[in-house]
Amino acid sequence: MAGINLRARTAIPVVTSTVLVSLTAGCTHGRAPATPFPHRTGTTSSPGEAVARARGIDLTVTHAVAHLDRAGDGTLTMTVRNDDGVPEHLGMVATPDSGRGTLVGGKSAKGNGMLDTAGILLLDGTGVTFGGDGPRVLLRHARGVTARHTLPVVLQFGVAGLVRIQARVTRD
Repeated sequence: MAGINLRARTAIPVVTSTVLVSLTAGCTHGRAPATPFPHRTGTTSSPGEAVARARGIDLTVTHAVAHLDRAGDGTLTMTVRNDDGVPEHLGMVATPDSGRGTLVGGKSAKGNGMLDTAGILLLDGTGVTFGGDGPRVLLRHARGVTARHTLPVVLQFGVAGLVRIQARVTRD
């Protein structure tokens, strides 16, 4: 009897995690998402850009580009501007079909763009460029590139929450 309870207790977090991953990553099957941003963010009209503004949240993502090879491997470059009034962290990057980006810290051992347990640090009043010597997002087997040559991406921030963006795609 104790073994059944242990298995049930173990299964609940696994199922919950699987459901959350599925909801976060989504899958567009070549269509644009029905709602481009969570309810508390603003909207933008061009691929590669997103604005998240609400009480205590002021975050801007620009120049988002997924540099992918034919296998879907590559990097996500972008600039993130944090004017929240508090430090922010990029904790997760998701792509369709349960894809995940790997966060890599920048050259700075401490400060803006560094990787810590909460993710990539984004200090208030600053912009961080992902790519080059800065922090990076590595993509592996990314799927879901649309007919418009964009990749739906979900960025999870500690304060701003989920921000959805259509990153432009270039084939390397």
